[in-house]
Amino acid sequence: MAPTATFHDLNGASVYITGGGSGIGAALTDGFMAQGARVAFIGRSDASDFLGEMEAKHGHAPLFIQGDITDTDALRASLERAAEAHGPITVLVNNAANDQRHSLSETTPEFWDWMQAINLKAYFFACQAVAAGMKSAGGGSIVNFSSISYIMGNAGYPAYTAANAAITGLSRSLARELGPDKIRVNALAPGWVLTQKQLDKWATPEDLAAHLNRQCLKEHLVPQDIVDAVLFLSSHTSRMMTGQCMVVDGGVVTTG
Repeated sequence: MAPTATFHDLNGASVYITGGGSGIGAALTDGFMAQGARVAFIGRSDASDFLGEMEAKHGHAPLFIQGDITDTDALRASLERAAEAHGPITVLVNNAANDQRHSLSETTPEFWDWMQAINLKAYFFACQAVAAGMKSAGGGSIVNFSSISYIMGNAGYPAYTAANAAITGLSRSLARELGPDKIRVNALAPGWVLTQKQLDKWATPEDLAAHLNRQCLKEHLVPQDIVDAVLFLSSHTSRMMTGQCMVVDGGVVTTG
């Protein structure tokens, strides 16, 4: 995966990504490493093959910390470990999420709590954990992944869309609170990105065609489209952007 732009200030930056070993997260890890950033990521599953791939490509491996982001103590400990290894975290990318399909009638309180723990609670406490270090470093950038699913009003995963709507609100509030410390907080709302998971689980020819028909741009999104947007939001190139929700979806929804 070749970067489409170079963001010089990301060279040597201390970057932490949730879910950085698979799907879009793996593309993000690769993309930041290509910029020269020092990357740490947390994930539940063994990432040995991915680490080997990154070492072969970039000459060194990212720091992988195995853990579950719904365990707040483990999440905090992983952020501390990343800061000890690479210096204060100046770029946080809250990417990990779970869009498991479910209906209103089948959703239990336990399932609701689990979905919020993955898709919202972990974002909040990761932001909380990095704020002091970013302040001491003179500033930083937080990118919180949302989704166009809530803007579209999609059915089929109401606990997920509720969390993604909340992420936009959270990002705006934290942008106001952390702005005086030169910490920027933005949300990123991708459209339907054709990762392997999406292709395996939900991307039927009929649904792909219907979604492409909704897009202004008649090409399916790929992970690199999201990587480029995150690199921009993480870099000083976007230094006066905060409290925003950037949509990267080929033109399905409109904002503003």
